[in-house]
Amino acid sequence: MIKIAGDTHTHTILCGHAVSTVMENLTQAKKLGHTFLCVTEHTPAIVGGANWVFFDYLDYNMPRSAEGILLVRGAELNIMDYSGTVDLPVEVIKKLEWVLASYHHLVIEQGSVADHTRGWVHIAENPLIHAIGHCDRRYKFEMAPVFKAFKDAGKIVELNANMLENNEPAINACRDIAVWCAELGIRVVLSSDAHMCVRVGEVAPVVKILEEIGFPQELILNTDHNKFLEVLRGELGPLANQ
Repeated sequence: MIKIAGDTHTHTILCGHAVSTVMENLTQAKKLGHTFLCVTEHTPAIVGGANWVFFDYLDYNMPRSAEGILLVRGAELNIMDYSGTVDLPVEVIKKLEWVLASYHHLVIEQGSVADHTRGWVHIAENPLIHAIGHCDRRYKFEMAPVFKAFKDAGKIVELNANMLENNEPAINACRDIAVWCAELGIRVVLSSDAHMCVRVGEVAPVVKILEEIGFPQELILNTDHNKFLEVLRGELGPLANQ
């Protein structure tokens, strides 16, 4: 049975449309026996997103750990166009330990398949972005060039459990992405994308898909505390002393 050691995508009241605090999310993580929690607030371009100052001071204001849980200081960047633009300054992104980038319909209208494909390839080229956020959503793209770009750039792909329950198109899209990652040896994380504390750690719909297709468990980073932290320490940098 696949079980995660920490959730890599969570939100709080600071994003304007979630309903729990960091401490409430942390309490739930502890209850689940997790050893780390990624705090990945929405960035400024989305309605209600935290402003750049929040992220600029995150390393100062957020302790390294609380209640015995490691707090990973991160963000979910908004992709602003199909040329790779995101909505935090480079000097702020460099301070973060775990950076997702995602398309959101509240920020950017859908373009063509070619637009979305070009956009993901540009995102793959950005070394400050560690992981690809919920690419199984409405922004359809050409799989082959995009996953080649993710593989070549060493990007981590998020398999996001939010909105999968009783949603056959989303389940099928997530399965297709998992198959591509398995075939190309692309590392993944399983996340809840929780917007309420009781959702933290809820990745069962993704686990079901992965077990059905026999996904290689060695490619899942957040099933093991040390494996995930080794990536953050080594490849991603800011957690070098943790």
